[in-house]
Amino acid sequence: MSTEEQLYTISVYTENNIGLLNRVSAIFQRRGINIESLNISSSEIEGVSRFTIVANMLEDNVKKIIGQIEKQVEVIKAYYHDDEETIYQISGLFKIKSDLLFEERQIQNIIKESSARIVTVNKEFFVLEKSGKKEEIDLLHRELKPFGIMQYTRSGRIAVTKDEMKISALLETYNN
Repeated sequence: MSTEEQLYTISVYTENNIGLLNRVSAIFQRRGINIESLNISSSEIEGVSRFTIVANMLEDNVKKIIGQIEKQVEVIKAYYHDDEETIYQISGLFKIKSDLLFEERQIQNIIKESSARIVTVNKEFFVLEKSGKKEEIDLLHRELKPFGIMQYTRSGRIAVTKDEMKISALLETYNN
């Protein structure tokens, strides 16, 4: 068991009920743990939502939090994984003045080197999208900042595990 804090990705499979997000976030709040990112989406199972929560903590704390989350009536199952056990991405959107795209060769080089893609261009602004690890998005942000970023936003982590998750088999037993 790890005695150092590290980032954990927590996957929570749940029925989609009002108020659950507040109760889940309260579990972290009571323990004084900050949620680094949160994403909620449909899952691979019809009618089941998946929360993907990223937080920095000790392994002992993540085990306790999983136990607390699973006590929620709507929660089917919760899992935690470290970064070595997951494949993950985040996405960043950058809105920048259009004249820079055509007048600043350096911006064109930054776009090419970062593998960002241009989502839209009009006469006032263009929007770049970059998916990757947090460090890659942060690097692109630092490189574009001197040129003036009109707007910027970053998504929460989305992740899948390298190993099979037994959630589908678990749900089959509930349905029989």
